[in-house]
Amino acid sequence: MSKTINPVESVQKEIKFACEKLGLEDSFYELLKEPERVLIVQIPVKMDDGTIKTFTGYRAQHCTIMGPAKGGFRYHPDVCLDEVKGLSMWMTFKCAVVGIPYGGAKGGVCCNPADLSKGELERLTRGYLRAINTVVGPEKDIPAPDVNTNAQIMAWFMDEFSMLKGYNVPGVVTGKPISLGGSQGRTQATGFGVTVAVKKACDAMNMDMTNAKIAIQGFGNVGSYTSLYCSKNGAKIVSIGEWDKTIGTYALYNENGLDIEKLFDYKAENGTIVNFPDAKRISLNDFWALENIDILIPAALENAINENNAPKIKAKIIVEAANGPTTPEADKILAKKGIPIFPDILCNAGGVTASYFEWVQNLMSFYWTEEEVNSKLEPILINAFDDVYNMHKHNNVSLRQAAYLVAIKRIADNMKMRGRI
Repeated sequence: MSKTINPVESVQKEIKFACEKLGLEDSFYELLKEPERVLIVQIPVKMDDGTIKTFTGYRAQHCTIMGPAKGGFRYHPDVCLDEVKGLSMWMTFKCAVVGIPYGGAKGGVCCNPADLSKGELERLTRGYLRAINTVVGPEKDIPAPDVNTNAQIMAWFMDEFSMLKGYNVPGVVTGKPISLGGSQGRTQATGFGVTVAVKKACDAMNMDMTNAKIAIQGFGNVGSYTSLYCSKNGAKIVSIGEWDKTIGTYALYNENGLDIEKLFDYKAENGTIVNFPDAKRISLNDFWALENIDILIPAALENAINENNAPKIKAKIIVEAANGPTTPEADKILAKKGIPIFPDILCNAGGVTASYFEWVQNLMSFYWTEEEVNSKLEPILINAFDDVYNMHKHNNVSLRQAAYLVAIKRIADNMKMRGRI
């Protein structure tokens, strides 16, 4: 059994390394090692049977020196204080890597949304907004969808905030439905961005993406669109690892490549891909140990790659689409195996960048086409990749360390200019 990884401690080690490598004084580490603000709230919800149940919610804002805080909120039974703190810290550095004017935030409610009716979920969402409304807003903190939250939940969140203010405030949240001020291309943006990272990684490693075999863990929003865009770029998606409430973890495998468009249609019709007919079902343990895989993309929850499965991995490169999918112990194991890891704060930054575009459109009340969004998104991600890869080469550090060096240098320069140090 893999030991529990504290996400805050994991990020703190990366911050400490980067500050020392950059020759920054201890004050910078002191300012970045913990969030600026953490709010813990109790949310009473009237259930369908008339009883009142109380849920615990969180909102962490890590560092707002670069701009308003930005980050999703999730509904999951494992949501806890250290998780949202660690994720808020990752968001700060993700925004700084791509150079958008945000700091990091994260939130969540400890619950199992599968056990809640639609009405209960709406009341929970509106209650969560009321509990944290003093710390969010277009100029303060802009939440977004995350695990088990979606455009509908963002619509309820925005509506409740707007009612409290007495006027319409679409910019309080991103990931909204298009009709309520959402952005074209936002839903697909993280997967689109991961695919840009895959293309750049293939170029860097002298690999031909059109001949690449890819295994992806997760077929939620990020994993599904990563699968789709990678396949459209000629890669073969030979395996997808997933979870189903009836059988737990499993993976689909087809050595000739899965038909991703058919997989989309199948999931839309059945709500799951567990019985998809054009693939063999294998265990998740076998998924991690697959032979002849060029690229492995973890696109589910944090700590998916750990000291137990890292020794089995035979992929040539790993591109992180989830937040924090690789534990520090697994990082060391994979480094010894010579498997480069292109890190999450670089590779999955397409989502927050497109969220930034949505926020900008809300502030302007002027909206762009999907083509305009993608045309603005791709060069930002390419420049970020080049910055990180150059830092990696010039300083002889891992790609993950290089991403933190790029991000923390930008934040430190900002702190100095503003006289905070």
